[in-house]
Amino acid sequence: RAAPNNAAARDLALTVILQRKGRALDAMTDSIAALRRRASTQDQTLLDQLQSAQSQHARLVLNGPQRTTPAQHQTRINTAAEQVEKLEAEVSRRSAEFRAQSQPVTIAAVQSSIPAEVALIEFFSYRPYNAKDRQTGARRYIAYELRQQGAAQWVDLGETKPIDEAVAKLRQALRDKKRQDVKPLARAVDRLVMQPLRPLLGNTRRVLLSPDGALNLVPFAALVDEQNRYLVKSYEFSYLTSGRDLLRLQIKRESRPAKRPTAMVVANPDFGERAKNRQAQERIIEHSDTKTVMGAGAVLAGYYFRPLAGTADEAQALKAIMREATVLVQTQATETALKRLEHPDILHIATHGFFFDNQLLSAGRIENPLLRSGLALAGANLGRDSEQDDGILTAQEAAGLNLWGTKLVVLSACDTGVGEIKNGDGVYGLRRALVLAGSETQVMSLWPVSDRGTRELMVAYYQRLQGGAGRSEALRQVQLQMLADTKRQHPYYWASFIQSGEWARLDGKR
Repeated sequence: RAAPNNAAARDLALTVILQRKGRALDAMTDSIAALRRRASTQDQTLLDQLQSAQSQHARLVLNGPQRTTPAQHQTRINTAAEQVEKLEAEVSRRSAEFRAQSQPVTIAAVQSSIPAEVALIEFFSYRPYNAKDRQTGARRYIAYELRQQGAAQWVDLGETKPIDEAVAKLRQALRDKKRQDVKPLARAVDRLVMQPLRPLLGNTRRVLLSPDGALNLVPFAALVDEQNRYLVKSYEFSYLTSGRDLLRLQIKRESRPAKRPTAMVVANPDFGERAKNRQAQERIIEHSDTKTVMGAGAVLAGYYFRPLAGTADEAQALKAIMREATVLVQTQATETALKRLEHPDILHIATHGFFFDNQLLSAGRIENPLLRSGLALAGANLGRDSEQDDGILTAQEAAGLNLWGTKLVVLSACDTGVGEIKNGDGVYGLRRALVLAGSETQVMSLWPVSDRGTRELMVAYYQRLQGGAGRSEALRQVQLQMLADTKRQHPYYWASFIQSGEWARLDGKR
């Protein structure tokens, strides 16, 4: 801001952002990946111990005291948390012993990873500092545009407050298919965020987005430009935590030889029915057309997961497209089955997803956001005191899955792309967990999704993937097809899912 035309200042600012943004996620991902690559018996034992400790900690936090006093239960939680931290430290220590020298994070290194005719947009939320009076100003958004060749360009987008407020209004409208004011609200966000960037983008149509703050929860394809057109008609978007992700995506991720399916589909879990005396204490909410966590109460103790029969049809349709796929449904669709996975090429999960906002929890705060988001699997409505499989896979547990070498993970469930936003460090939830687990690409939702509409979207998406379309281009093609359908024009139907990570075809070609 003090030297807007100084190239050295511009490059220094962007370099610091690329080096710092998402740094914690990058460090832990590298540590786990290093162990996965070496894959000795000792390393695998350590990762198994970490997964077990994370599961124990998650069950204790979410399920509450079962046969102990609150004080005893809190002691068990603290002990479990300490064990997780101890094992994570050991993972970092051991992986550092043989981790390959990481590539220095520089503008030039990131540029060399950007394909031709593609633009990277790096958003960043910051507080300006006035060195003269030593005062910090209101938080602002800035955006840098970077290509394979040439100098970086930047735009100061202004204070975050009006932008975040516009984003919140748009997200409320997107979640309701009956709202008629989506386009004006989407235009308001575009005017503040994307319109200032269009002169920098020029004729570029493929854009890599690295959002920050509330922008992490924006489906940019659903924004509306000056011609009243959704941006999906003009751009192909793919999401990153940081532009530095491009360096990690260059690493060849060949999975270890193993007897495993090429694709795994997990759908329509048998959540089970609770005893009548327990159901009587629950407030069950009906949402006939959405895959939504239903109920209210103390964390998971008061939640009841409705059956999702529609996901069985989704699984059958995907099996017809991917004939080699292994399909797990009903009582087979368990938390244990997922934890035993050995990096399938494709993992598709169709079930209930959840994210708890701390402000809405009646049972007190849960500080770790990775324990407030997850997936419901077989047995989720049964007793919460299981020591092995309680039917709930939290994001913390999902981070321990062995997905190193998995090309694509699709979470066909509601709110799987949301979580707690941490400025400069992305979304703490399932999105983050799947990157930690090693998956190349994640397709997730930003709001509760239509059961029938999702089935149509997913079938069309996999058909295009099989036809050779890229992982982001296939999603855009389906979104354009749905937008052309008068019954599916509302962004509620087509814009919920976003693609994050590697955008190339499944065979790796870009």
